[in-house]
Amino acid sequence: MKTFVIFLTIVAGMFFGKSQQLVYKPLNPAFGGDTFNYQWLLSSANAQNQFDQKNDYDSLLDNLNSLDSFSNSLNRQVLSELSRKLFEDQFGEGSIQPGNYLFGTMYLQVTTTAQGLLINILDTATGDQSEVIIPK
Repeated sequence: MKTFVIFLTIVAGMFFGKSQQLVYKPLNPAFGGDTFNYQWLLSSANAQNQFDQKNDYDSLLDNLNSLDSFSNSLNRQVLSELSRKLFEDQFGEGSIQPGNYLFGTMYLQVTTTAQGLLINILDTATGDQSEVIIPK
């Protein structure tokens, strides 16, 4: 009797059981999903975003009033003029000549190559090194 019930259940399942084809539909509109999902995906991504959108430069400017901004601008101009004068004293009015130069802790080695003027910059305090090529 038990086997008959099991057999009847299997036969009934074959006739009354329904199936359907599985189809994948992406959610993201960029990959073929519904365009109405865009706002939901964007708000979900923004809610999970842990990074602050405000960069440090904007926060520095927010804390400055007009007098501080003027003072900082004046300081930058004075330092720029001072560095220009030092540069002219070292290199003269003409172009940069090959040789070795020392500016405080900055050691510059200027050489001419086939590509142009090669300037190796070494910060003797930190050991950082950079290379600049000025084309002909």
